[in-house]
Amino acid sequence: MLCLDDFYKDGDDPTLPRRNGQVDWDSPSSWDAETAVETIARLARYGKAEVPVYAIGADRRVATRSFDVAGSPLFIAEGIFAAEIVEECRRRGLLAGAYALRRPRGATFLRRLARDLAEQRKAPRVLLSRGVALLRAEPAVLRRQTGLGAEAARAREVLRRVAALLAGHPHQHP
Repeated sequence: MLCLDDFYKDGDDPTLPRRNGQVDWDSPSSWDAETAVETIARLARYGKAEVPVYAIGADRRVATRSFDVAGSPLFIAEGIFAAEIVEECRRRGLLAGAYALRRPRGATFLRRLARDLAEQRKAPRVLLSRGVALLRAEPAVLRRQTGLGAEAARAREVLRRVAALLAGHPHQHP
C-alpha cells in the first residue's frame, strides 16, 4: 500500500496554497502530484522506488524509504488526493481501478479524530475544528473525486474488485 499522503509539500514551500493567512492543507495544490505519479510509474516499471516519509506534525518530509512491490501484479496507492492523478495514471496505462471510499460520515469523523489525537498530529483544538470542517465537506469531496474519474464504492466492494483483479478477472464486478 503506497500512502500518497506522504507526497504533501513541505510547510515552507512557497507554492503552498493559503486561505485566511494559513496553509490550506485541504487543497490539492498542497500536494506534489507530479512526484506521486512518477513514483507510481517507477513502481509499475521496476517494482521498487524510494518514497517520502512525511511527518504531519513537522509539516515536512523527514526521510525516504524503499518501497518494493516484491513481484506483485498490482499495488494500491491511497490518499485523500489520489483522485487528482487518476486521469494521468490512466493515460500512462498505470491504472487498474480508481475508487473513492464511501463511508458513513460520522464514523469517518470519529476514526480520523481518534487517529490524529493518538498520533498527536496537531493541537487537539486544531484537530477538532479541522475534523468538523472535513465532516461538512465530505459530500463535496466525494463529488470532486468521482468527477476526477474515481468510482464511489464501499470498502467491501473495493476489496471484491481487487480480489477479482488478482484472480485475473479484471472486468468482474461482483
